[in-house]
Amino acid sequence: MQNKQATKRVRSLSFGLERIGLLSLHYPILMVVLLTAITVAAFFGIQRLKVDDSLSELFHSDTPEFHTYETLSSRFPSSEYDVLIVITGKTLLERSSLEALRDLVLELQFVDGMSGEVSLFSAREAPEPGKIPGPVVPAELPTGKAYDDLIQQVRDNQIIKGKLLSDDGTLTLILLALDRETVASKGLEHVVTQIHDTAAQILGPTGLEMKLSGAPVMQLEIRNAVKHDRDLYNALGFLFGAIIAYAFFRRFSLMVIAAMPPIIAIVWSLGLFGWLGFKLNLFLNVMIPLIMVLGFSDSMQLTVATRDRMLSGKSRLDASRYALLVVGPACVLSSTTAAASFIALFFSSSALIRTFGFAGALSTLLAFLICITVVPLLTRLLIAHDHKFATDMARDNKAMEVLKGGCAKLAGFVIKRPVVIMALGIFAVVTLGAIYTNLPPRYRLADQVPDQEQAVAASAELDKKLTGANPLHVMIDWPDDMSLYDPEVLRVIGEVHQAVQSEPDVGNVWSIETLRRWLAETGEDTPQKLKEYVDILPGYLTQRFINPEAHSAVVTGRVPDIDVSNLLPVIEKLEKRLDVVRKYNPQFTMQVTGLSAIAARNSASMISNLNMGLTTEIAFICLFLGLVFRSWLVVVVSVVPILFPVFSAGAMLALSGEGLQFASIVALIVAFGLSLNATVHYLNRLRLETREGEDPSIGVERATVLIGPALVLTSVILAFGLGVTVLSALPSLRLFGKLAALTLIAALVGDLVLLPACVLVIRRMMAKLRGGGSAETEKANA
Repeated sequence: MQNKQATKRVRSLSFGLERIGLLSLHYPILMVVLLTAITVAAFFGIQRLKVDDSLSELFHSDTPEFHTYETLSSRFPSSEYDVLIVITGKTLLERSSLEALRDLVLELQFVDGMSGEVSLFSAREAPEPGKIPGPVVPAELPTGKAYDDLIQQVRDNQIIKGKLLSDDGTLTLILLALDRETVASKGLEHVVTQIHDTAAQILGPTGLEMKLSGAPVMQLEIRNAVKHDRDLYNALGFLFGAIIAYAFFRRFSLMVIAAMPPIIAIVWSLGLFGWLGFKLNLFLNVMIPLIMVLGFSDSMQLTVATRDRMLSGKSRLDASRYALLVVGPACVLSSTTAAASFIALFFSSSALIRTFGFAGALSTLLAFLICITVVPLLTRLLIAHDHKFATDMARDNKAMEVLKGGCAKLAGFVIKRPVVIMALGIFAVVTLGAIYTNLPPRYRLADQVPDQEQAVAASAELDKKLTGANPLHVMIDWPDDMSLYDPEVLRVIGEVHQAVQSEPDVGNVWSIETLRRWLAETGEDTPQKLKEYVDILPGYLTQRFINPEAHSAVVTGRVPDIDVSNLLPVIEKLEKRLDVVRKYNPQFTMQVTGLSAIAARNSASMISNLNMGLTTEIAFICLFLGLVFRSWLVVVVSVVPILFPVFSAGAMLALSGEGLQFASIVALIVAFGLSLNATVHYLNRLRLETREGEDPSIGVERATVLIGPALVLTSVILAFGLGVTVLSALPSLRLFGKLAALTLIAALVGDLVLLPACVLVIRRMMAKLRGGGSAETEKANA
């Protein structure tokens, strides 16, 4: 009677959604046709999937800062679309090396998609009146002392020094401006590969080292890593889940029943993403293992319940119906809480993270729908001869019995010392929570790019010897009634250039002011002479800094790839320098922009907002569980086990010095939602195993033994399914996998140790306060 009442209550609160699975038992052929048709449509959707490798998508938002960045990209297309060739070596300035470098610069002009290049061979001698200055490096290299003098002249040249050549003469930089339309038609991989192969072939005999960096190269590396990870996660995640399922079920049919729903869920979800126009990116790529673990979680619960019922002598149809009506409501609730966990991502200002949240919520609902229909369908179709099947399972039940025995011992351990365990749990939550709340937000561009590839290594070289690889821009707009060559406009550009150049942490500063200062060396820096030289220079070079039609110019410097906590003060100091210029030139607008500036300004607030969303989500979920189970006791006993895994992961971040990053906070939000799966299933089973007038420890022990094995199996599969991302080439995804796995394992400890201890302590305290209380009231608060 007690079980019946409990089942009814949970079922009513799940709105009877678990009964969808009964359709598979009553109309198996119809369900096979329907599922097959949807799966075929999903395969067509998968063909529409594309990869989004944009470095700025994380910060894409409807904010003035991002709109300014978009304006910069449209006015100055090459501003953040350069390929940087970083060439290093001790023999860099030897004659043979310099000749090879010149040959390389010539050959690169024939690469598909090339619109221009800047190198030390672009530099010109100081101008002379009435003459067009020749190149600093002549076509015919001198020999002997004349060559040594030439090298010294190159190293002292103000355009080359510290911008295109390091002070120690062991690193040079070649900037290649790409035409976006050509790259789009030819393919980014084709263009970058052609650049790399051309440089490797020409520089190979010299012994010089060459690496590529810049936004196009990083985009290509991200794209390749995303494609590689997608295949790797699918293979390893499914393989591990199937092995675990077979090891404990010892039946191929049961393994298929447990493993098939996540496979179908992956196909359906990716197909839906394709039809909705979603693009795979460094966050959405996590959806593959995430979908797998969502599918495995509920399918394992239903399969274990069906198996246990068949072992008790029931037919496969009766056992499957029992699993749907008893475990199914908990699957509904766990899927609801998992979907709700993604709601916190909806409030991010980042379009990428909002899309991830939307995709996660959709995938959670799809995984539930597939699981609740496919598991009973496969049970009916794959299992025959019920009695013989049950007899064979009973004979090969050693692994599951061992797991049940371990859960029984764990339950006995908790029952003997619930007060101590609860006290230790509270102490751990308070201590770890204090660490978690003091975690600083962190963001580096290098964390979003494969760190074992050439782009990050090349950027590190530039950070070390040329002040940085990441561009930082100041875009200047002037009134429509003024022209670029008005003395006032040139003066303001010069003052902005000086402000940027005066900032110690910004180097390699370029603008039209660079050309004006070069002309000033011979006193020919008049606006008319400047215009003459601008007209002589190739368009791809001048378009990097001026757009007369838009009444706009840009001053560009480069900064190292440092954490935003260190970069933001640099930008703030630059803004203060610019405020002085703004004060005396109110008719001009000067805006600091670029990906580095957006990241520095917005990443900390975005991470903090996500963290606040997680806090709100935890409070909401605790109240939601209390509402679902109609018990304030559930709210009280859930707090410690729910907070423990989140704060444990935060403590690990503090110990490793990684801080709160986008990947870490998203991992905590997602893993928290998934870990609630075990909490819901345990509370559901505990309610079913409660007996009127019985010592609560008996119900706790029964619940732990019955639900414990399934929780252990699903948690291990969940942890490994997300943990495989530690094999990713992307640092952010490795961090995601590490945190997700740790959170899920800590959640298992919370659900099998802390949760039953809290239940026992609170219920015994209530019994004492009530002087024994009525059995009916006790039952209602189970």
